[in-house]
Amino acid sequence: MDESRPIFLQVAEQIENDIIMGALAEEDQVPSTNEFAAFHRINPATALKGVTLLVDAGILYKKRGIGMFVATGARQRILDQRRAVFEAEFVRPLITEAAKLGITSAQLIGMIKKEEK
Repeated sequence: MDESRPIFLQVAEQIENDIIMGALAEEDQVPSTNEFAAFHRINPATALKGVTLLVDAGILYKKRGIGMFVATGARQRILDQRRAVFEAEFVRPLITEAAKLGITSAQLIGMIKKEEK
């Protein structure tokens, strides 16, 4: 766990990452909050808070008496949301800074391609 960020957000992010990477597919059951708590050695209420974030976002849903499951379309919702955040937090500031430095779009693309190697 990363001590610079709230644990419940890290739990939610771990579940999202598992969904994105295919470790959890639509309609798969996710580990219980007690399992998350035991694995990460955290309070079950903290794990529940992370799971609740994903329920509120429509990523997970509860089957009464059974547990939490990955919602249909969850992977695409996560990807759409993360792409929007990526654009706002990284791409726009990158373009703004590049413009300040007189770096053209073509030069910026060239720099990115060079880093991909």
